[in-house]
Amino acid sequence: MDRIELIATTTFGLEAVVKRELEDLNFEIKEVDNGKVTFYSDYNGIARANLWLRCADRVLWKFGEFKALSFDELFDKTMSLPWADYIPKDGKFTVLGQSVKSKLFSISDSQAIVKKAIVENMKNKYNISWFQETGAEYTVKVSLLNDIATLTLDTSGESLHKRGYRVNPVTAPIKETLAAALVKLSYWTPDRVLQDPFCGSGTILIEAAMIGRNIAPGLQRDFASKHWTFLGENTWRDEIREAYQSIDFDKIMDLRGSDIDESSVKAAIENADEAGVLDTIEFEHSNFKYAKYEGDYGVLITNPPYGSRLSHDEDLSQMYEEMKKIFRRLKTWSKYVITDEENLETHLKVNANRKRILFNGRIKTTYYQFYGPRPNEKGQN
Repeated sequence: MDRIELIATTTFGLEAVVKRELEDLNFEIKEVDNGKVTFYSDYNGIARANLWLRCADRVLWKFGEFKALSFDELFDKTMSLPWADYIPKDGKFTVLGQSVKSKLFSISDSQAIVKKAIVENMKNKYNISWFQETGAEYTVKVSLLNDIATLTLDTSGESLHKRGYRVNPVTAPIKETLAAALVKLSYWTPDRVLQDPFCGSGTILIEAAMIGRNIAPGLQRDFASKHWTFLGENTWRDEIREAYQSIDFDKIMDLRGSDIDESSVKAAIENADEAGVLDTIEFEHSNFKYAKYEGDYGVLITNPPYGSRLSHDEDLSQMYEEMKKIFRRLKTWSKYVITDEENLETHLKVNANRKRILFNGRIKTTYYQFYGPRPNEKGQN
């Protein structure tokens, strides 16, 4: 089986999480860089990575890499790559681009050159001068960094955060990939209570339920590479069958969500039902300060309204005051909060054990981690 290089792209700050995911899937890591993890695979790994990665944005196939100081050099080296061995004569392909600190700074020109080179390569193979482009999609990206051109094929299609279960979104939802990362960056395990008192459309809890039941996040969606004929019929079919067989349908968990907005709770219920995990989550329509917080050694993970989403500073102050009371009450719980508020510790009168800078879309946020004691131990969790 051919050995290829794949790149899992990711939001800044989640590279280590994605690396651990890839290692758990038995991939060999080549390198970790800002916003991406490069790893070795075979063709089956294209399907496996797309199906199972919870925190990555896309899986790209690294098709070629070379130095390019002129458009002639970019054209010739691109044309020399075996595009026609993988893209059929009816393949629909577009070229995207970016350029950073490179002599070839014109993105549009670089895209046009790469497109022309691929067409010429395919003309030589198929002995035709015009391509219909009515078949499967092949998105090529040329990335120029310090005069090094990296050419990739996007195996994912739509971004991996689009799981397919969000049938009823709400305003400013958190991305599924980030929600999964929040759970993975916590010390929650399926045998502990997990609560989100600002649950919105339920994304954090749904992602936790899928983790607890070992449901591959990509099972309900399509991927560009599912339609690539060179992969063969069995590649995707075998990986999907194995993913279904890995689900722990009998796993019982105690997951709880609440929100002050009734329409959000209804959306959360519909989304959880679509994801196949509604039986694991209890949703309630409630202000967070009146929500039921029951049990010891629970875990709270939440994405409360940011200051920009509230109409009055007074509302924000009241929210933090009530959060402070809840935090003090839940002495044995571990609490995790993602917010753009830089002074959350001051508002809550408690120092976080750890803080991570993460991006919720384009919003720079901090993930505050307040560790509680481990169950039946004096250590921290």
